[in-house]
Amino acid sequence: MKIIRSRNFTASRPWGALDIASMRGITIRLHWTDQPYQWHVNDGEEVFAVLDGRVEMRYRIEGDEQSAILETGDVFYASMGTEHVAYPIGEARILVIETGGSV
Repeated sequence: MKIIRSRNFTASRPWGALDIASMRGITIRLHWTDQPYQWHVNDGEEVFAVLDGRVEMRYRIEGDEQSAILETGDVFYASMGTEHVAYPIGEARILVIETGGSV
């Protein structure tokens, strides 16, 4: 049993994570960041939920770059093969659910 107060979580570096659970090959992590990640494609599907802050999510569909501002409570689903990068607007805390060992 765990209770995690996501608003209080910080890390020593951008995209530092608190491992919450690993369930049948799926990992759930809480990330803290104030810096963008990198363009990437996950090994599988990814669910990205903004728990605190705002994030500009940039993604490419057939090479065409698009973006959306994710507010606290918003969820981004990256299907297999979706190239994307997250740009926090200030500090953000993000819950990421993905295949274990994924980028």
